[in-house]
Order: sequence, then C-alpha cells, then structure tokens
Amino acid sequence: MKNLFYLMFIVMIIAGCNGIPSSNSDSFGNPVGRVIVDDEGYMMQIGEFELKDDDVTIRNLNTPDKYGLAEEFETLTVEKGDKIKIEIDQNPPSIIVNQENEDGTIDNIEIQNNEITLPMEKGYYIYEVIAKYNEGKSTFVFDLNIE
Repeated sequence: MKNLFYLMFIVMIIAGCNGIPSSNSDSFGNPVGRVIVDDEGYMMQIGEFELKDDDVTIRNLNTPDKYGLAEEFETLTVEKGDKIKIEIDQNPPSIIVNQENEDGTIDNIEIQNNEITLPMEKGYYIYEVIAKYNEGKSTFVFDLNIE
C-alpha cells in the first residue's frame, strides 16, 4: 500500500512538472492562427505575442524576424486574385494584414469577413498578420507564390 502511495505521488509530480493543461487552458494560452486556401488550413508561424489575464502575462518576444518565420512556413502556391481566409483562435477584435512585395514595399491589406484578396500580379509575397486583443496582441507570418 505504501508503494502505491509513492507511485501515485511521483506520477502527480511528473504530471505537474510537464504542465498537463487545466480545464481552463483553452481560454488563455498561446494563440494559434491559420490561413485557409481552397478549404485547406495551414498553421501560420507565430512571431511575437503578449497576452495578459488578471495576474498572468504570457510573452514571447524573442522570435526570428518575419523573413525567418516565412522561411519556416511551407510556401503556398496560389492563383492571382484568389481569396484566402485568416482564422485566429480567441477571436481578436482587430486584425491587421501587411503584405510585403518582392520589391520590399509593404501594403496594408483590407480584410473583410476574415478574407483577403490576393494581388493580380505574379510573384512572391510575405504576409504579416497582427491580431489585437483586449488583453494583448500576437503576430503571425506566412508566405505565398502567386502564379
């Protein structure tokens, strides 16, 4: 009986150290963002984020720049003028989308109903998506080849 107690105690300690999620962890944690192309979802690379909830602050401010994040994302090939959807967990009240063109210029892209319309020009584009919450903000990156 004593051995069973020790075994249960060790399991509880290991579980606590590994951060097994609690029942409310879905409401607050690392944000997740997806880009939807042809009804297929692709997880965007998360950059910096900061979320605050009462006494807890979660931050990740030491990430690769957007070029490094774009390199980690599997570049998608899409058609010019297509519409793609942006989905971000925790439903941020504000989403800003910046498009970097091949010549290095950056355009702010209009987002409506979580959708953006892709350029009519062929080329390589990097997108930075900034989600602003009442409790903080998060940045996501993905890249596209437009044919």
